[in-house]
Amino acid sequence: MTLLSSHLLLFSAVHRRTPPPCTTVFRWNKPTIDGTVRFLRSPVMTAVVLDQRVARFVVPAAAEDLLYNAGATVGVLGGAYALVRAFDQLTRRNILHQGLSRKLVHILSGLLFLVSWPIFSNSPKARYFAAFVPLVNCLRLLVNGLSLASDEGLIKSLTREGDPQELLRGPLYYVLILIFCALVFWRESPIGVVSLGMMCGGDGVADIIGRKYGSIKIPYNQNKSWIGSISMLVFGFLVSIGILCYYSVLGHVQLDWASTVPRVAFISLVATIVESLPITEIVDDNISVPLVTMAVAFFTFH
Repeated sequence: MTLLSSHLLLFSAVHRRTPPPCTTVFRWNKPTIDGTVRFLRSPVMTAVVLDQRVARFVVPAAAEDLLYNAGATVGVLGGAYALVRAFDQLTRRNILHQGLSRKLVHILSGLLFLVSWPIFSNSPKARYFAAFVPLVNCLRLLVNGLSLASDEGLIKSLTREGDPQELLRGPLYYVLILIFCALVFWRESPIGVVSLGMMCGGDGVADIIGRKYGSIKIPYNQNKSWIGSISMLVFGFLVSIGILCYYSVLGHVQLDWASTVPRVAFISLVATIVESLPITEIVDDNISVPLVTMAVAFFTFH
């Protein structure tokens, strides 16, 4: 009873009656004959009288936070899995072309992951639970890319030519950037938001529109078009501002919009220029675009 008494001493309550001398009164949750429960042994060698409102069982805050974040992780993982499976089925049934399916997964998976961050708690450890989601996808890419297993749906929805080794390039870099942004920047910094906004929204839309309407090529890179680059600039900017507004409304970031909007516009322009350069054979867009965006955003917002 000594340990229980020492914990109960922390819950000093409003006395419902004048306590006897050398007696500590606590609230209790179950009425007794005389309205009290008496423990005759305590650290101070005095009687402990419990009144009626001490909870019998209290879940520690740390355990409650752990359970909450674990549940959020399972939910986001389920959503990510459902997204890939949905596009896999659309590709299998020839409703969507494989290339379009791949790009839509590229756009939506990252943005939905970014939108899901507020689901997690305010604990400093919440970012690790969030990062676990792309980590699982990272392991799936490694297993299939190294041909340790073969998930045809995953391969078709994420590769251009159906070659499993493609998973070890662009898609793998993509999920590594998601992990990095979650762990390093999280919800408190606009840097991660803008970086993922440009990589997912800007670069993804640029490829879709550029392939369909990009007849006029950029002079220094015949693999890129003016319409594609303009689309990246516009959509990357809009997606970044939109998610920053979303985080601001939820109270995760506080921004001066008069200065934030031109800063994001400048960052979007620099990221678009980098994406248009003929360096894809040297460094993948899923590395160059977010890393340059992070660097420019860091100096711009600081």
